[in-house]
Amino acid sequence: MSYEVFRDAYGIPHLRASGHLELAHAQGRTTALDRAWQLEVERHRAQGSTAAFLGQEAVGWDVFARQVRLDDTARRCYEALDADTAAWVRAYADGVGDGLAAGAARDPRFAATGLVPTRWEPWVPLSIWLSTHILFAGFPNKLWRDRVARALGSEAATLFATDGPGTAGSNGWLVPGDRTATGSAVIAGDPHRFIEDPGVYQQIRLACPEYDVLGLAVPGVPGLAHFGHTGGVAWAITNAMADYQDLYVEELRRTPGGTVEARAEGDRWEPVARHTETVSVAGGEDVEVEVLETGRGVVVVHEGVDGADRTMSLRYPPRVRAELGFSALPALLRARTVDDVDAALDAWAEPVNVVHAADTRGGLLHRVAGAVPLRDPENRLRPVPAWEARHAWQGWAGTTAEPVQGFAVMANARGIASPFGVEFAPPHRANRIRELLSGSDDWTAPGMAVIHRDTHLASAAALLDLLPSLDGLSPEAAALRDRLLSWDRHMEADSTDATVFAAFRTATARRIAADPAFEALTAPPTGPEVLRPWQYLLPKTGYALEGLLTTTLLPGLDRAGHVRAALEETAAAAPEVPWAEVHRLAPWQALPDASADWPGLGGDHDCVNATSSVPGVTDLAARASAARYVWDLARREDSLWAVPLGADGVTGSAHHRDQLPLWARGDLVPVVTDWSLLSLETAETAETVENTEKEQENA
Repeated sequence: MSYEVFRDAYGIPHLRASGHLELAHAQGRTTALDRAWQLEVERHRAQGSTAAFLGQEAVGWDVFARQVRLDDTARRCYEALDADTAAWVRAYADGVGDGLAAGAARDPRFAATGLVPTRWEPWVPLSIWLSTHILFAGFPNKLWRDRVARALGSEAATLFATDGPGTAGSNGWLVPGDRTATGSAVIAGDPHRFIEDPGVYQQIRLACPEYDVLGLAVPGVPGLAHFGHTGGVAWAITNAMADYQDLYVEELRRTPGGTVEARAEGDRWEPVARHTETVSVAGGEDVEVEVLETGRGVVVVHEGVDGADRTMSLRYPPRVRAELGFSALPALLRARTVDDVDAALDAWAEPVNVVHAADTRGGLLHRVAGAVPLRDPENRLRPVPAWEARHAWQGWAGTTAEPVQGFAVMANARGIASPFGVEFAPPHRANRIRELLSGSDDWTAPGMAVIHRDTHLASAAALLDLLPSLDGLSPEAAALRDRLLSWDRHMEADSTDATVFAAFRTATARRIAADPAFEALTAPPTGPEVLRPWQYLLPKTGYALEGLLTTTLLPGLDRAGHVRAALEETAAAAPEVPWAEVHRLAPWQALPDASADWPGLGGDHDCVNATSSVPGVTDLAARASAARYVWDLARREDSLWAVPLGADGVTGSAHHRDQLPLWARGDLVPVVTDWSLLSLETAETAETVENTEKEQENA
């Protein structure tokens, strides 16, 4: 075994190994050295054991992770892998194990929490992948839609749909060679996720005699599943917003012998798998968790509904199929053409993505990849009775592809993935990207920054369009109306008008949420702690404000009255500060650092620069671009990328946050491909690796 670790000026690792498996081991070991804390937190999250060192606040997630059987499902998926893919994943996990001790020694958070790193089981990368994406299909929205339907009628089930506005997603665009300065395609975009410290994407390069690929890895997972550039072909994804997880209302009974049974089709009763597990809690009492699994799926919801208890199971494809699609990952690394990428993604399963790819031969790809079950349309909307046969899954849907004509844009809106989903992002980001792209026929890689940085907020129109008709305003409110109507609708970091608009939007959302029409939705949710964020009225109102201001389903809602009152309220105390002063980054940290100083940002949730606040709740931005990338197919060395923090996961290290100021401005850093321009950090041979492992074992 031999490999070399090089670094560029930003500490980004470039790995060169003697073989495919050696490279996977090197990727795991290097990631452990850079991000040991992050890797161990993610492993414990997947296994439902974070409360053992993070305390009471982590119990809710741990209970959910155990009840949904994340780690057990990942083990099943690993055992179903073909031998070559399993060996590759195992090599990565072994590499992580070889680097954890040294990585943990660099990070004081291990000592602060008493966390001791542990060698990984080979399926841990699959556990982390599943844990990261288990909530991606938005099954908790089915609980909310069910509440809305029961309160306002079935026709109102999708009243708060995220088509106006969305809360999750990504941008991606593909510019064919006939619209670029070089004559070769450019792929660019940015995935939108909750920003975490350390970051959820890792810039890395992986090279061996078989391939030389750079891209964005998910720490804890081998390869480059989402974003990569091999030199001959590049690919990128966004969330397809597909619905592929179902909730079943279960009727359970306990027998005198202590077993549990579930009502099934034809009024039969079938056995339920049951066992208990214990969640250890630092500084608190242990929590016993009952784990139940019916013929439909794992039981995840016990809640009170209309004065009665209700139980629901979750059915999700990896649990049914023992398949995550990991065989696609090494195939992507070996891809040379769009056809290779397309063939690799035929094996993809979880989550369901929209994919762009382009190659140096002129090949282009725009497709959906992933596993979506065929079933009754009602399954997509809300929880369905477990004992009704019509709600059983009936096989798997074929995915779709479209030819690339002009530009291809993916921004979680309706389009190529429409047959597979219920709620999508509004069309504003996608339309704005198309508008900007249409302004030039000679795009370059550096020119893509104009799109990444764009802060135009098209969704403001629904609220601002109500202002001209308002009468009886005070002089202050009338002046504010004129000011907002003359605003350019850009959420620029230095704009005070953007701050005032956000305050007006917040006041409007709060008043609408307090309307008697929604009184039945104001009670706090009673289901699992992890699923409650999807169930609160005010943030749902803030994100759905655009639709609520235009829907015909609520004829009694006094929109003009609420908007008038919100305008008067804002005029009385308009916040005259730049948007970036209140719209600051607020990343998630497993161990919060109160001393951290996070930058103010431009953009907002419906801008291309999607730095998401929660209208009505907070102006802080917890969700934003988790990375930005520009893949140039003419010259890979002209590609660009950036992440919110940096390449190193250790607080206070030189490359922990060195990209943060650049990212906050919308700048990118160059991709370096010339090995002679990189600094050699480590050269490992079989002998040195063996000696290092022995030293760690002795320690």
